[in-house]
Amino acid sequence: MVLPVKSQGRLGNKLLAALPAEEYKHILPYLEQTSFSFDESIYESSERPSHAYFPTTSVVSLVYTMGDGASAEMGMAGKEGLIGIALFTGGETSLNRAIVLHAGGAIRMKATAFQEEFRRGGSFQRLLLRYTQALLTQISQKAVCNGLHSIEQRLACWLLMTHDRVGSERLQVTQEFVSNLLGVRREGINLTTGSLRNKGVIVCKRGYITILDRSGLEATTCECYRVIKEEYDRLLGLRRPENIGTRGGTVPGAVATGYPSNRSLRRRPVATAPGTVPMLPGLI
Repeated sequence: MVLPVKSQGRLGNKLLAALPAEEYKHILPYLEQTSFSFDESIYESSERPSHAYFPTTSVVSLVYTMGDGASAEMGMAGKEGLIGIALFTGGETSLNRAIVLHAGGAIRMKATAFQEEFRRGGSFQRLLLRYTQALLTQISQKAVCNGLHSIEQRLACWLLMTHDRVGSERLQVTQEFVSNLLGVRREGINLTTGSLRNKGVIVCKRGYITILDRSGLEATTCECYRVIKEEYDRLLGLRRPENIGTRGGTVPGAVATGYPSNRSLRRRPVATAPGTVPMLPGLI
């Protein structure tokens, strides 16, 4: 079901929430609310998306499928991002598929209107370019992670990233679905989830994985989770609520992600030296 978006609807997606009021008002007539079901295909390989999607409560996996049917996740996007970057990077299509990892809502914008707004420039364009760089970091870091780190580390990283975007400890996902996304045999996922269960970190039951101890996942994961998260923070000014109103305040233009606390992770200060990229002007 598709519904028009009310002015406050943008707050469910962090990119839309970061737009200046005037720019958001300009695109508001072109925005519609929609929803996705679990494992739904948003677009297929080499298919031009009819819309750009800004997830609000849904999470989407970008999946590449080989000729023999084997598949692996390249990246994921939730309330911090969008689906459909090929619409403004010039290629129009991409080789990956977009599959719904977590059912929920999204805000969509027709491709033609989306492209026209991007060509107008302004904060809309700059914000999408920054997001694209953050997504490229996620994709490239995952490639390194897949080659260098253990299945347990990779699974812990994937669970943390999914948890950040879903905001719930109970994730609707099967072990078979996870094995396909990580490009790992089902037996390997069974052994790894069993190890995490024995540590008291997660519990698996009836198509769900429930996170019991997030700090335990943080201790298990590799450095890739921190690298990806810090790059999103640096490029988009995303900050957790715990940083808002604390001593020193927030970075100008920072947007609260609603992500869980990660106090055990090292934080990189926001770069302010000459030659560094400043935060986007006009973010609210």
